[in-house]
Amino acid sequence: MNTTPVRHEVVLVRHGQTEWSAAGRHTGRSDVPLTELGRRQAEALGAMLDGADFARVLSSPLTRAWETMERAGYSSGTATDDLMEWDYGIYEGRRTVDIREEIPDWSVWVDPIVGGESVDEVGERADRVIADVLEADGPIAMFGHGHALRILAARWMGLPAVVGANLRLDTATVSTLGWERENRVIRHWNEVCHLRSMDPVP
Repeated sequence: MNTTPVRHEVVLVRHGQTEWSAAGRHTGRSDVPLTELGRRQAEALGAMLDGADFARVLSSPLTRAWETMERAGYSSGTATDDLMEWDYGIYEGRRTVDIREEIPDWSVWVDPIVGGESVDEVGERADRVIADVLEADGPIAMFGHGHALRILAARWMGLPAVVGANLRLDTATVSTLGWERENRVIRHWNEVCHLRSMDPVP
């Protein structure tokens, strides 16, 4: 009897454009809504997903992710705080280029995040999400945020959370995590919807 567990794919969807993402501002826990373009992008993401039937659909509770999920056609999803974006502390709402005028070579990935989360703390949240979805009985979709999903992908592969720095993820994109035999892998990454505008690097 074959007792090999069924290994399901995990589809990651980054929300559509917001005013802050378009401006390159670090958008953590601030509940910034989608722009009109972001709303149209969310609908285009739904077309990309093409009504795929997921065993579970999870979303960050923040408006930009939740509305993306709803407009993509998955309004029955479940909110989980563990998919919320990185808490940037005192750097919330600021651009990297401006922070570097005060702290040369500053990076969210390597410098202390005063008043917020460390990269490893975000990784711990990602680990909880992964442990949860590994118990699902079918493919899973997650609607979330740029940095948090990059960290989740790194942790999916068993790599340190900081490896997320090497996984650029634009707004309004679909990525897929999956398996090669028993190894957790990235199947494809950062597939853009047809209506989009490139984010500047924050």
